[in-house]
Amino acid sequence: MNDILKIGSYEFKSRLIVGTGKYSSPEVMVKAHQASGADLVTVAIARVNLDNRAEKNLLDYIDRKQFTILPNTAGAYTAEDAIRIARLGRAAGIGDLVKLEVLGDPKTLLPDVVALLEATQVLVKEGFIVMPYTNDDPIIAKKLQDLGAACVMPLAAPIGSGRGIQNRLNLKFIQDAVSIPVIVDAGVGTASDAAICMELGADGVLMNTAIAGAKNPVLMAEAMREAISSGRKAFFAGRIPMKEYASASSPEEGLAIKT
Repeated sequence: MNDILKIGSYEFKSRLIVGTGKYSSPEVMVKAHQASGADLVTVAIARVNLDNRAEKNLLDYIDRKQFTILPNTAGAYTAEDAIRIARLGRAAGIGDLVKLEVLGDPKTLLPDVVALLEATQVLVKEGFIVMPYTNDDPIIAKKLQDLGAACVMPLAAPIGSGRGIQNRLNLKFIQDAVSIPVIVDAGVGTASDAAICMELGADGVLMNTAIAGAKNPVLMAEAMREAISSGRKAFFAGRIPMKEYASASSPEEGLAIKT
């Protein structure tokens, strides 16, 4: 399928977005990125030393000809901090894309949606292509779209929990509420979770821990790539309706055997 993910002015062939944290080494990360088939790689700008370019940092391990870097504002707990981090990324020449995170609680890492809305409004006005990480709330999703967000990124479950989608119904409500891409972010644990996200109609999935924390990150990255593809195809194919009772694969009409 000629199935392109459009986010603002950007177009991506892959609907899988991968991260850069928690890998055992930069070399393993590079191999996992290659195996994932992703086009978009997110980096926590606050954790990268952008001042000392003589020292090799995380960005140097990402092939900018193959991958688009998606800077994120991880670590921000106020709108002001998130805006500052986003500006730092753009000033460093990374671009106008930003995955906007404004956390409200260090234990659950759930978003502070009030601060998120505030930061989105400011950054959109400054010309950023804003991809906000939010909770699975269709009302907030619609407000983010109205403020000019390029997509919405509702969590499936708390960051790094690996629990998969906890509220499928809310994901549907969000898809009904907005016309921009819906990218599931946070909570994916294994390939079946990613496939379910896509089968439910998500436009993409972002994950980090599920790949980086696997026993074999490279193999898991490959599995995620295939899960995203198969889940997307299943969504377009259209699943059969669920029934309470059995339905024979072969109709009884015309059978020689009579009961």
